[in-house]
Amino acid sequence: MDSSKASEWAETLRAAAHPVRLMILAELLEGPKCVTAIRELLNARQPNVSQHLSILKHSGLVAFGREGPFRCYYLRRPAQVRAMFRLLESDYPTVSSEGIRRKFRRAQDRRARR
Repeated sequence: MDSSKASEWAETLRAAAHPVRLMILAELLEGPKCVTAIRELLNARQPNVSQHLSILKHSGLVAFGREGPFRCYYLRRPAQVRAMFRLLESDYPTVSSEGIRRKFRRAQDRRARR
């Protein structure tokens, strides 16, 4: 492996290495989502979501298109994201894109009941 490829891979892994960004990637595996939908799923503020999406976009993992006035994000490299989750699942059997979504939704439900 040359240093250029190693740097590219390190950047990709660094971009994904945050719980919120993993949740975003897991949701985008299901299909494109507009920023508003992602914000609602995360129960987070718009600037926070935009910051995480910007990091993922800069890494090349996601891109966006416009649907009217909305920015909708999608995976640019879905096979790479699936492979990342498979790797995590092999080392950590309790981690999966579906498992992350379930935990995330349970946390949302708990927050909504407060």
